[in-house]
Amino acid sequence: MTKKKNDVITKEDVVVKFVGDSGDGMQLTGNLFSDTAALEGNDLANFPDYPAEIRGPINTIAGVSGFQVHIGHKRVYSSGDMCDVLVAMNPASLKSNLKWAKKGATIITDYDTYNDKVFEKSGYTVNPLEDGSLSDYNVIQAPITTLTKEALASLNLDNKTAEKSRNMFALGMMYFMFNWKQDKAFDFFAKKFKKKPIIVEANKLALMAGYNYAETVEAMSITYNVPAASLDKGRYRNISGNIATAWGFLAAAERSGRPLFLGSYPITPATEILMELAKHKSLGAKVFQAEDEIAGICSAIGASFAGSMALTTTSGPGLSLKSEAMGLAVITELPLVIVNVQRGGPSTGLPTKSEQSDLMQALYGRNGECPLIVMAAASPSDCFYAAYEASKLSMEHMTPVILLTDGYIGQGSELFRIPKVASLPSITPPIAEANDKDYQPFKRDPHTLVRKWALPGTEGLRHRVGGLEKENGIGNVSMDPANHQLMTDLRYNKVMKVADSLPLQEVTGASEGDLLVVSWGGTYGAVHTAVEDLINEGKKISHCHFKYIMPLPKNTEEILSKYKQIVVCELNSGQFVQYLKINFPKYNYTQYNKVQGLPFNVSELSDKFNQILKEI
Repeated sequence: MTKKKNDVITKEDVVVKFVGDSGDGMQLTGNLFSDTAALEGNDLANFPDYPAEIRGPINTIAGVSGFQVHIGHKRVYSSGDMCDVLVAMNPASLKSNLKWAKKGATIITDYDTYNDKVFEKSGYTVNPLEDGSLSDYNVIQAPITTLTKEALASLNLDNKTAEKSRNMFALGMMYFMFNWKQDKAFDFFAKKFKKKPIIVEANKLALMAGYNYAETVEAMSITYNVPAASLDKGRYRNISGNIATAWGFLAAAERSGRPLFLGSYPITPATEILMELAKHKSLGAKVFQAEDEIAGICSAIGASFAGSMALTTTSGPGLSLKSEAMGLAVITELPLVIVNVQRGGPSTGLPTKSEQSDLMQALYGRNGECPLIVMAAASPSDCFYAAYEASKLSMEHMTPVILLTDGYIGQGSELFRIPKVASLPSITPPIAEANDKDYQPFKRDPHTLVRKWALPGTEGLRHRVGGLEKENGIGNVSMDPANHQLMTDLRYNKVMKVADSLPLQEVTGASEGDLLVVSWGGTYGAVHTAVEDLINEGKKISHCHFKYIMPLPKNTEEILSKYKQIVVCELNSGQFVQYLKINFPKYNYTQYNKVQGLPFNVSELSDKFNQILKEI
């Protein structure tokens, strides 16, 4: 870090967190800050963190909503650990998030919200701005509410509407702190509120007022410069995992030539996939918001039988409700992608928090011998490629696929380099040809065990499928014991043969050594960063991140056999490590788990890995 003469500090990366009441607009503020950083050329990752209540009690810790952004000159893989800047709009948000601020961090807070009545609601007994508890931080006590109202006085808005612009005042201060121009925010206001010109003007005036105020505050005499990141040439945008998932499905429908059908029911944190696909009727997407989870998946199965690229989206409790219908898709051997954006459980659990606790349900949570493909996206941008590949595997292998994401990557975002659809791998569903005299519903390719997809209405291919066991080949209902054994084996072996078409598992770091760190799904960013830092320190550590879970890549055991110790990191109580022990029991596993509704911190992972390395 170098300090310049003009008091601009150049940093490799900065973590900023915006926190306030649920109605303070912290999600919008964080997203706009992220978008501006992206336009400035920084790499980024962010993490929205908000309560389950639609509008929690005002000025209480239960009602605090947050949005953390990590921007960098170098590649950013996680939303960061401790923040360099904390914007806290009231005492409750300061109290609940001070633990995430580095010593010496800048804290910006609205002085107008500090009074005895609010202290009682937020759990303070004395004013934290006056008791010395913040002496380790650079605290800027700004009268944000008062100055926002003064800036908007000429618009004659009511107090409630004027106060809603406080977040833009705070954002204006951040624009000054990072030496950003305000025109990018003005363009956003003009687009988002184009039907409400007075709101456009209110946000512009509030942002400018915050910027101008920051120029005059002595505590902000030092500002930051985060140079643009070195990125490959291309067109980029800041994208959330849920939006990327929807786009991946749209691309798969185009490349496969099959019409997209989504049958789904809204559920946090998966609803945005449904909402995004509903916007793209012009691309042929058909979206059905069903009355419940069961109707959603059953409508998708019907669409699959009719020849559509069929999808259904949900989160943990919804996946439970879909389990019987998933068995129907397995026994009929129809393509179907089930997206599970995982959240904290069990039951309703922590609906707005992230977890990885549905893996065992995805692998085994159906009646009977009911195998299907299970894979997991690694990051918000990887959700695009994971959705595309899940569609490809499902259609080409005529079997359901469960795609696991989670709330952290589904609602968090990062920079995404938009690919050309024509450059993506081809998708070739095994569609049966008209008047095929040899056609049988369950006649299979001898190498892949995949049956043909006969589209209703195709001349000469009339057939039936259903939930009762089928006679091999001709597909008649059969209760014969030997046939059931055969069909059970065929369905399982078909899924296992998918491993032949999967890429071999890769390892970051040395191909053998002391410690192998294993992760899967949305933990990739934090684990990769921790391992990379230790490798740069000369530690004998490697990282193996799994995207394909059922079946596992063919070289999985070969990789596991080359390390003295294996530590499996998961946001659950140890589900993937148990799965590895079932498949490869002879290796030396340990585990590191976190079930707090929060992602891993890089620092806690580094501490754990160093501890294990010392004990080897």
